Parts: sequence; structure tokens; C-alpha cells
Amino acid sequence: MAPKLLLTFVIYRLISTVGLNLRPHRPPSTRSRRSLERRPLRRENGFRGLRNDEPSGAIGARLVGAAYGSAHGLSVSARGHGHSINGQAQTSSGVVIEMSASKGVRQWGLPRVSEQSRYVDAWGGELWIDVLKTTLEHGLAPKSWTDYLYLSVGGTLSNAGISGQAFNHGPQISNVYELDVVTAGKGELLTCSEEQNSELFHAVLGGLGQFGIITRARIGLEPAPQRVRWIRVLYSNFSTFTKDQEYLISLHGQPPNQKFDYVEGFVIVDEGLINNWRSSFFSPRNPVKISSFGTNGGVLYCLEVTKNYHESTADTIDQDVEALLKRLDFIPSSVFTTDLPYVDFLDRVHKAELKLRSKGLWDVPHPWLNLFVPRSRIADFDEGVFKGILGNKTSGPILIYPMNKNKWDDRTSVVTPEEDVFYLVALLRSALDSGDEAQSLEYLSNQNRQILRFCDDAGIKVKQYLPHYTTQEDWVDHFGDDKWTLFSKRKMDFDPRRILATGQRIFKPMAASSW
Repeated sequence: MAPKLLLTFVIYRLISTVGLNLRPHRPPSTRSRRSLERRPLRRENGFRGLRNDEPSGAIGARLVGAAYGSAHGLSVSARGHGHSINGQAQTSSGVVIEMSASKGVRQWGLPRVSEQSRYVDAWGGELWIDVLKTTLEHGLAPKSWTDYLYLSVGGTLSNAGISGQAFNHGPQISNVYELDVVTAGKGELLTCSEEQNSELFHAVLGGLGQFGIITRARIGLEPAPQRVRWIRVLYSNFSTFTKDQEYLISLHGQPPNQKFDYVEGFVIVDEGLINNWRSSFFSPRNPVKISSFGTNGGVLYCLEVTKNYHESTADTIDQDVEALLKRLDFIPSSVFTTDLPYVDFLDRVHKAELKLRSKGLWDVPHPWLNLFVPRSRIADFDEGVFKGILGNKTSGPILIYPMNKNKWDDRTSVVTPEEDVFYLVALLRSALDSGDEAQSLEYLSNQNRQILRFCDDAGIKVKQYLPHYTTQEDWVDHFGDDKWTLFSKRKMDFDPRRILATGQRIFKPMAASSW
């Protein structure tokens, strides 16, 4: 016990010299395992806010090196802004490094923008909203986003980072030029890219935190638009809806005026509103109900697209949008349009979050289920899930939109279906203590399991995005034999004692007795 206490003291001393915040292991409660880890961490012994001229990445390397050399199998996890769904950022026996900056104090300095080379260097714990604000000062912005911007750079790059721009630019991990990564093998801080330490570069991107801690990312930028034309149209026929979505993403190689910049969609079941917490698209005083479109108890599908523009091109935006909409087969009376600043569109979910927080409806368990579904089976998924399992009530948005596989790099650790086009289906539900069984955590969790069983029984080879499994057998099935072989080899190369991100439950930490 004494050597372990001594090691813990050394680690505290290392971290106390910089802005990194360390959280000692505390067994997670049932609620925290089920929720989004959104509660702010306590200040641990005043460590937060202390700084040193030594780079945080260097201290992180020393910390990981100390943990790696421990005879007691001390594990290390990096925590961004605390949005993992199933406690993946926790550790069963070790420490958690909080990567996000404390209020008023930055770990690494402001994101650094190169206007000439069009990239930004951002600390791994930086929030995307802060990256956006900094790059906009230079008239630039990242190309690919997530729908919610209060996530850390390192967190989304450890998964993929997707939104409606992915059909055109690929996920966020397809727009990274360079990384600084702390590895566990030797506790080194390494710079990696396509040309330098490329195996580590591809392993870390989408690697679920298994191969190293991202301390810096160099992200590609493009000229930032000033405004966004935001359009929603409705469909009552699923095949027509998906046909139009797939047509729009096939335009990814066309000139900017001949394609939309963002393509998403969502499912609306009976008794639901077209509004949802992801936006304030419609006036809350005049909500649009599904019944107004005469679905007779059926399901509606909403296509959501945007066109970016500058004030200087405002006179052509109507023409460009009309030309694209003319090719689609939506319900003619269902065109809803709004116009807003670019930053307001990107930050749309946060505004809805603030409303929910004010009502006490945000800090609740979120039994989300995110699936990549092959295009060839999306109609079967619609029949079995949207029109079957879900019934006529939901407890949150259900997103559905296609992506082009050729925009994803197979050398990264992310797993996607083996088809040229696949869909994201995201059931973003919230469990509420409202007395309605259909909104309870148990009911929604069971429904998620029912959806996964349906896919398995029907032979629909879905892949989980933000995956969560509890056995290595399930992880092997998730990756597939070839990808699992590569994933395991990379683990041995970069984290041979399996001390990183043990909350993912992919690899069991190597017991001290075996060393």
C-alpha cells in the first residue's frame, strides 16, 4: 500500500505544477454510469488554476510514464468535457486527467491560427466552441463539425466527430493534419501525422483513447461563411426521403453553388412535434404538429439542409436553393426556411440546452443509441424500428442521415459498415421521472436492447458509433477479425500494459503479477 500511496503523491506533485486537473478514482454511482457525466468536478486540493512554464503535454507524459512504471497497475484516463454516455472516461483503479481548462485559466494558450496555411493548433481539452470563436477572428473555420460544440477536441477526435457536413468533408478525424500524443509505452510526447509516426496518428484517430492522450491537434480550416439559409422539408414516404438524401450527398464533388453544405434529417413519430431540443427552428408560439400533414398515425421524415453564403453573394442564394429543392420530391406544402448567422447555426443545440437546463431537464440520464446502418438495409430498419419498436412516442430526437464512406480513412481506428453509403441513426433520448413509463430509464434502455436484438436477428450489420460493450467478445465482433487484429497490435505497440482508457472495457489492464 505504501509504494502505491507514494506513487500517487508523486503524480499529484507532477500535476500540481500545471493546469491539468487530476481526479482520483471514485467508484461511479449507478446514476453517473447511466448519465452523461455532466456534473462539474470538484477542485482537487486547489490544483486547478496553478500553472508552470513547462508545457502541459510534457507533464502529461511524465504522469503517464509514472503510471506505466508502477508495480500496481495504475490506470490513466483523459476526460474532456464529460459527455461520455457510459462512464468511458472513468477508471476502475487509477486517475482521471481532466483536460478541459478551468474558468479563466487555459492549459495551453488560445488556439493558434495560421491564416496562410489554413489550420488551427488546438489543445486537446479545448472546446470546439472556443476553437470556432478563435478561428472566426481570422475569417476561417473548421470544415467538419459535431451538432453540439461544447465537446473537447480530443474527445471527438477519439471517436470520429460527425454532423451534416460529413458527406462533403468527412468526419472531423478526416480533417486533422497533425497531433501531439502522449503514449503509454514509454510515456513519450510524440508528434504524429501522415508522414511522421503515421501508425500512431491513424491509431489515435477514432481510437477511443486506447493508444495515447491527444494534447494538441492541427485542424484544417476553410473560409468561414457569414450566414446560413436553413431549410426543412417533410416526407411521408421513407424510400422517397432516403432517395433524396442520397442524391444530395452524391453532389459532394460539385461546385459550391450546386450542392448543400449540410445534409441531415430526423424521424417524427405520431404525437410528436417537428420541433425538438436540437433547435428553435420554429416559433414556440406556433409549433408545427405532425397531424397537420394528415399522416393518419404514420411517421414523417424531415430533411434538414443548409446553404452557406456571404453578404456579397446574398443576391444569388435564393436561386441556388431553389435549383436544388426543385430536384427533390418532398411534400410541397412543407417547406420551412429560416436565415441566421453562421455561428448561430453551428451553436444551435447549446441554445436549446440552456432552455432545458432552466427547466431541470438537461442533467438527466441519457440512454442514447447511435448506429451506423448499411444503406442496403435502411428500409428494413425503418420498418422494424421507426414503424415498429418505437411505437408512437419518443423521448428525444431521432436523427437519420447518410454519409459517403470514401470520405472516411480506413487506416484510422473507426469502424463503419462495408458499403459505399451508410446512415447514422441516432436515438438521442432523455430519461425523465415524469410518471410516464415510456420515458423511464429502464424502458428506454430495454428498448435500445430490443433494437439491437432486432438488427442481429434480421442480419442488419449495424456498427455502433460511440460504442459501448462490456465483453471483449463483443468488441471483437464490433471491429471484425481484421480490424481487431490491427487494433490489438496497436495496443501492444503503444500501450502494452493496457493502462489507458480502461473505462471503455476493451482491454483488461495487465495485472502487476505478470510483470
